[in-house]
Amino acid sequence: GIFLFGMFEPNDERVVRTMTAIEEKLWCKTEVGGIARYERDFYYKIADDVEQVPGNPWFLCTLWLAQWQIAMALKTSDLKRPMELLEWNTKYAFESGVLAEQAHPYTGAPVSVSPLTWSHATFVTTVCMWEKKHRELVHQKTAGAEPKS
Repeated sequence: GIFLFGMFEPNDERVVRTMTAIEEKLWCKTEVGGIARYERDFYYKIADDVEQVPGNPWFLCTLWLAQWQIAMALKTSDLKRPMELLEWNTKYAFESGVLAEQAHPYTGAPVSVSPLTWSHATFVTTVCMWEKKHRELVHQKTAGAEPKS
């Protein structure tokens, strides 16, 4: 959140190191994926193998990673990964589109509070951030200012 609140730029070395460590340490290493809230999170704990599943993946935490990646994007192709994380959220939502607090690390089934307004609000915010950044980068590209891949 320190870059979202304007305390540091998203490309500040400290932010980059933190976000890289978060993705490495908190990514659920199952077919489901997603970012856990923190290591050894026992809230609605499903898995005992904390090396593979540091905690259940949370919609919010996965979206926060996408938000940072969007903020870091310098060219339109940099928006591919955050779009994948947005799609992850829709993949593990209820069929109705309702987002829960967490996803089951092995099945992707919604876990805990549903619907979680905070998950929905963060999803909408992330989509808006993605769309705004995409427009900016397309404009730069058409103006001839996009950095080369």
